[in-house]
Amino acid sequence: MIKTLSPKDYNEVVHVGHFFRKGDPVIMDLTLLPDDVARQLVDFCAGLICGRGGEMERLDKKLFLLQPPARPQIAPAHIPDLAHLAG
Repeated sequence: MIKTLSPKDYNEVVHVGHFFRKGDPVIMDLTLLPDDVARQLVDFCAGLICGRGGEMERLDKKLFLLQPPARPQIAPAHIPDLAHLAG
């Protein structure tokens, strides 16, 4: 499920991080924020992406899509202790 957030100040960045860490893609609409505050949120998200993986894409001037890293499926055969279960 994609979560769309329109923060009204920098303190709401906690919500962006929460949904991103849960694995939900986040659309961050910064159109209501002054440029300096919007820049702070983008800087935070750049750090989030760097630290947690994933991608950030600019959709418009103040509209960003944050995508958490994909969770690859791991087959039991690829886990040494469970290889006997694959069959």
